[in-house]
Amino acid sequence: MQIKHIGNERKNVMEQIVLDIKKALGGNDDFFIKRDYLLKKEVLLLGLSTLVDMTKTKTILQKQSEGLISQGKTSESIFILMGELFEDDTKKAITSVLEGKLIIYIEHTKKFIIYEPVPKGLNRSIEVPSNESVIQGPSNSFTEDIDTNIGLLRKQLSSNKLLVHSFTTGKNQKTKISLLFINGLVDKELVENINSLIEKNKSMDISNLQSMSKMLGFSSWDTVSKFNTTELPFHASQFLKKGRVVILVDQLPFALILPNLLWDMFIVESDRNFPFPIMITISCLRVIGALIALISPGMYVALVAVNPEALQIELALSVAQSREGVPYPALVEVIIMLVVLELILEASIRLPKSVGPTITMVGGIILGQAAVEAKLVSNLLIIILAATTIANSTLVGAQSSLSIRSFKYINVILSSLFGVLGLVVGLVFISSYLASLTTFGKSYLYLNIGRKEQ
Repeated sequence: MQIKHIGNERKNVMEQIVLDIKKALGGNDDFFIKRDYLLKKEVLLLGLSTLVDMTKTKTILQKQSEGLISQGKTSESIFILMGELFEDDTKKAITSVLEGKLIIYIEHTKKFIIYEPVPKGLNRSIEVPSNESVIQGPSNSFTEDIDTNIGLLRKQLSSNKLLVHSFTTGKNQKTKISLLFINGLVDKELVENINSLIEKNKSMDISNLQSMSKMLGFSSWDTVSKFNTTELPFHASQFLKKGRVVILVDQLPFALILPNLLWDMFIVESDRNFPFPIMITISCLRVIGALIALISPGMYVALVAVNPEALQIELALSVAQSREGVPYPALVEVIIMLVVLELILEASIRLPKSVGPTITMVGGIILGQAAVEAKLVSNLLIIILAATTIANSTLVGAQSSLSIRSFKYINVILSSLFGVLGLVVGLVFISSYLASLTTFGKSYLYLNIGRKEQ
């Protein structure tokens, strides 16, 4: 009688887990509990119909069980081979259902099985990158599925030294995060620091780079991102070879490279497909582009408003003639046009791709021409700001481009106050700020963060 009582108690515990799962997820119309037969045993199938293709899953289940029976396997061994068995863990069962798994509860036993079903086709196929252009290099890009992204990196790096550490984070939103690095090339202290911070903040919900930065202890007010992002598995694999750490976050279609360095905005791995002199020339052009984007608006303000004596007399007269009739001081003129350009750039991102480039190009031309004809801005300023925008676009990475776009306003304001001296002070201030940035003890100006394999 005592043995029977214990058996009934165990059965009640198992049924209670099913009730707990139903209580937690039963309010969802796509949650199902279906009774079925598997290996002549009554089972309950629990899952989400929007994540699980039940028709195909049941067909595969049947074929698997028949194949294992034909090999002489017992029912107990077949259930073990089907998936992960567990007992008395409601939280694990609920998490598995939300992750798209199928829970098989074998009635009148104490067994739950987490089965990997046939998923619904919710992920897009591997496509070309939408934000990064590739010249003479692999053009496949990351997707929103983290397992697919890990597979793409493993395809690029077929090495047993490529290690993957995965975590499930979030209290209200479960998110999978994977940490990838090459053993022997990466700084072990860097990996340990990242691992410990993720473990420490596993309860945080991760859905964007700001929340990821908060998890890793980065300041929310840093103008320069601590992450270098890329959509290209080829670029991510090359960073791994340099001793960097790659972080993949489920539902984010790009990789995060740690730490981010200054030189990443001037050098891209696909440049190595060109001859060495051409590669160096391209990198130098990006450096020149960064300097033009930082200096030219401030230089215009300094030479027009504060230090016109620094110009040759012919050039000074030409500049004065171009500004004839303009009612605003140089600072206001530059700020107005910079804001208009920022609006055009933002509109080009938000508008539909079918009409966005046309509207922004026509709008920019019409606005620029109208502003010059109305004597609101000078012809020279239109040329300078066009060159600034083009130069800013030569940099590698959207995060780096945005940083340079924000820094140029510091130079403009200081140049309006102190002229050329203010421009120099602004460049020194920006250089000092960049030199002060560190990521897990590695300076932003560091050349190589990895270590050579012993």
